[in-house]
Amino acid sequence: MNQSTVASLDQGLEQTLTLHRLGLAKELGRSFRTTNCIENVNALLGQRTDKVDQWRNSEQKQHWLATALLDIELRLRRVAGCKHPVRLRAAPQTHLKGSLEQVA
Repeated sequence: MNQSTVASLDQGLEQTLTLHRLGLAKELGRSFRTTNCIENVNALLGQRTDKVDQWRNSEQKQHWLATALLDIELRLRRVAGCKHPVRLRAAPQTHLKGSLEQVA
């Protein structure tokens, strides 16, 4: 196996374990089992920004990025599990609280 494949598998394994640790594998596993959703966003952003050779400043770059994200928003698929925002917001806080209690 080549290095890139091994690194990708390691990263994916860590992310999958994080979803399990947070108790969100059922809600988010389908959407985040692969990096396709992130790669799709990066490709769509690249189509809108790759031809710009020089940015005047950071603010201009942020403006272009925000505009491109708004433009591609309608083409993106919804994350499976996004209908549970309270549970999704609470999971990291609950996990952190449990980790801090174990340390103390």
